[in-house]
Amino acid sequence: MAQDTEQQEESGGGKKFLIIILLLLLIIAGGAAFAYKTLVLDKSEKEEKEQKAQKIVEEIKNIENLGVPFDVGTFIVNLQDKDADRYLKVTIVLDAQDEQVKMELEKRLPQVKDAITTLLFTKTSQELRTPEGIEELKEEILKRVNAILPIGGVKNVYFTEFVIQTA
Repeated sequence: MAQDTEQQEESGGGKKFLIIILLLLLIIAGGAAFAYKTLVLDKSEKEEKEQKAQKIVEEIKNIENLGVPFDVGTFIVNLQDKDADRYLKVTIVLDAQDEQVKMELEKRLPQVKDAITTLLFTKTSQELRTPEGIEELKEEILKRVNAILPIGGVKNVYFTEFVIQTA
């Protein structure tokens, strides 16, 4: 019987020792997780916020450096959707660098309108339903219009009206 109580005390002491070690490991792991969060994750979140703030500052500067607006007009075109007849109505204003570029746009207005209309015909409503698709369309219009002008000079494209309609 004396041996049984000694074995129980030894196994009980072993269990207590194991529990203490596990508790210490949990405390160390918790401390490490807390340190990682405060030192690494919070720092990256702060950098993200700074980048967003920098982007907003750049956008404000771009707005301050507006050029001369040139209203190209309203376009109504059929889209390339296979499942249904869909139409796009869009009004476009170009941001010309200066008055000289605006005069060049006025001279070449039929070419500019043709380039934009031809581009719009190639689009589907699926492509134009996302913000990324609209931004891509703006970039394509910008490239095509600047390619028509001998000196380039269009800085931005604005949509003042943008409607997709199903017939």
